[in-house]
Amino acid sequence: MTLHPTLRSTPALLAGTVLLAGSLAAHAASGLVFVANEKDNALTMIDAQTLVVVGTLPTCPRPRHLQRLPGGTRMLVACGDSGQADTIDLASHRVVDSAPIGHDPEVLDLSADGRLAYVSAEDDNALAVYDLAAKKEVGRVGLGPEPEGVKLSPDGRRVFVTSEVAGLVYAIDAATLKIVKSIPVGKRPRRLALTADGAQLWVTDEKSASISVISTADLEVIATIVFTVDGIAADGITPVGMVLAPDGRTMYVALGRANQVAFVDVASRKTRALVPVGRRAWGLASSSDGTRLFVAGGLSDDLTAIDTHTATPLKTIPVGHAPNAVLVDD
Repeated sequence: MTLHPTLRSTPALLAGTVLLAGSLAAHAASGLVFVANEKDNALTMIDAQTLVVVGTLPTCPRPRHLQRLPGGTRMLVACGDSGQADTIDLASHRVVDSAPIGHDPEVLDLSADGRLAYVSAEDDNALAVYDLAAKKEVGRVGLGPEPEGVKLSPDGRRVFVTSEVAGLVYAIDAATLKIVKSIPVGKRPRRLALTADGAQLWVTDEKSASISVISTADLEVIATIVFTVDGIAADGITPVGMVLAPDGRTMYVALGRANQVAFVDVASRKTRALVPVGRRAWGLASSSDGTRLFVAGGLSDDLTAIDTHTATPLKTIPVGHAPNAVLVDD
């Protein structure tokens, strides 16, 4: 494990953070849904209300992760084939900056100030930390094989990372990059999501057709949620992507090859609805008011818009090839 001293805050770093994040003034939302198409090196842009494709935005090769930067005016696009992250201005739809984030990045999370990117370096079996303003790696810690999901705790003190092969979630001290605990979960853990109060970390176990629920206080698995779909064997139910509803009451879980999205009640941990979507549902995102959910079909090259109140599909929208991540700017 290596650690660069710039992981600690200084006045100069804070100044750089302001430049990176852009204006913190109120963001006039574009009203668009952005879909990252891995095989097109581009994002499809869809009007969030009319559900009509309005354009295509070229980006770095193989876009795999989308995340809004602090201030809301810019979006980060992480690209697997170029080992970089493009910063896109959401108003002009232009790439305004780029930074290296290592070989074959897949998933990342950002520090609260938007300056540090915690990146799963899958081929290196590591979590790497990049300073986006300085454009360099500033820290690294070795993990089990094929790390993927990355999530910072709400207070920024810990970073959680999944290892698909080891079947573990690592709890890591964000300041020192020391592993606090390795937590056994289900088979092939993929993505992570926190409940609204930050007390629970949900982990999709792709090969167990389940979610492991971890107490962030005790760093122990406190529950397992198993998915069933009529007519589909357990090995055909492969949960990966998750997103919490804005009201914190429902976790939306994309069930991969089952071509369904599960609406899971957070309090009871019971599935209250299954909604059919495109083939290999992975990436998904909610509208800011929680009324619509957008789900990418990675093998059907489409995006399904869902009415969350009725748990019914509204429209299936053709996008690019191998859509993955989704971001709603409304």
